[in-house]
Amino acid sequence: MPDPNGFLRYERQLPKRRPVPVRIRDWREVYPPAGEELIRDQATRCMDCGIPFCHEGCPLGNRIPDWNDLVRTGAWQAAAEALHATNNFPEFTGRLCPAPCEAACVLGIADDPVTIKQVEVEIANHAFDLGYVKPQPAPAASGYKVAVVGSGPAGLAAAQQLARAGHAVTVFERDDRIGGLLRYGIPDFKIEKSVIDARLAQLEAEGVVFQTGVHVGVDITADDLRERFDAVLLATGALAGRDTPATPGRSLNGVHLAMDHLVPANRMVAGLQDTTPIDAAGKHVVIIGGGDTGADCLGVAHRQGAADVVQLDQYPVPPDARAADRHPWPTWPVILRNYPAHEEGGDRVFGVAVQEFVDDGNGNVAAIRIAEVMVERVDGVRTVSVVPGSERDVKADLVLLAIGFEGTEQQPLLEQFGIDRNRRGVLDADAGWQTAAPGVFVAGDAHKGASLIVWAIAEGRSAAAAIHSYLGAKGELPAPVRSDAQPLSA
Repeated sequence: MPDPNGFLRYERQLPKRRPVPVRIRDWREVYPPAGEELIRDQATRCMDCGIPFCHEGCPLGNRIPDWNDLVRTGAWQAAAEALHATNNFPEFTGRLCPAPCEAACVLGIADDPVTIKQVEVEIANHAFDLGYVKPQPAPAASGYKVAVVGSGPAGLAAAQQLARAGHAVTVFERDDRIGGLLRYGIPDFKIEKSVIDARLAQLEAEGVVFQTGVHVGVDITADDLRERFDAVLLATGALAGRDTPATPGRSLNGVHLAMDHLVPANRMVAGLQDTTPIDAAGKHVVIIGGGDTGADCLGVAHRQGAADVVQLDQYPVPPDARAADRHPWPTWPVILRNYPAHEEGGDRVFGVAVQEFVDDGNGNVAAIRIAEVMVERVDGVRTVSVVPGSERDVKADLVLLAIGFEGTEQQPLLEQFGIDRNRRGVLDADAGWQTAAPGVFVAGDAHKGASLIVWAIAEGRSAAAAIHSYLGAKGELPAPVRSDAQPLSA
């Protein structure tokens, strides 16, 4: 039985972050390991509700009350088993997921929700530190071969599920290392890459074969895949960055997509290159976009030694607390989200939009001309109107566009399989995760669009179960219940 008074005895508390003056001098994770007493106290706040809405908030259906109570009693190995039963990579989600489960926590109706995400990551940390994470190779080979294109969380989750079912899985990655955006898109101060490497060692021991530096569709073709494999999973992500080509001055030197900044910065931290073509050192940096990617750019700019940083957001300042009339519990609330990077410095400006990138006279950006805007919905359509007379210039010699993604990239492999991107720039699938090409499946951001890591893992697990069934293999693979199945577009 849970402690019925736990939430009365303990307030919500997170471990203290590393001091700002210390952490901006390196690339290590912001959060140090939490003390066991703190985590057990926080797990004790869980009420083990009769109807645990946190399950509904989590796309993976994690059995959150179960492992909270196991942590409360110090049963770390059992907690790790309960957590891994639904989530292949809790050390990833515990660091990177925005925790929709916490927004759905029943305790959050009248109090602060349980620190579910923090408990999760500490279970994963304990599991690795105490040797609970062991390879689980299949007892026998199925005789089937599956190709996974892309090594982000969706592809890796599917690969692990399929390998444990006895299928011979090969993961193809066009970069020089495995991990997708986990590897090169997300800075080390959010997830150190040794965390990824530790999990990859488990997958390799379970029989997953990784081939890096292979651009599928160029180095090998769709016909090659069909000849060598019984099924193919496309988990190529949604890497086509959203741009603003119509904005005057977009072609000036110093205006870049966010990923063009983040990827080489990550490669430098990994020791794979000595310099980066886009360095914020000593510069006046403006980041356009207020989401996760913008915050990543902000943290990188601090560590590179930017002179100052301004982050722009088109929308007005969100409220500090849930607006119950617009986002009632247990839905995901629109609130002001402060990332660790924001306490490291920089200014945030809300309710503005870029009107022009200003030329210094030599083809370089010197400033951004912004204006205050009103964002409204008229007949369900979002409209943005400029407030007259509100224009002003913000000094900038480095501009980073962190305004989202437009879907999966158009690539030769899609043409070779005869698959078209839909109007959202992603790939359609039927209820069995199969695309219009027989035997070719899709999962993760390539199917859903740029989304949460927890959704990527959930889709990878579900697609693996569908491939297992398609191959006619014995038994069933565990997978989350899919609630958003859509028919293939005509």
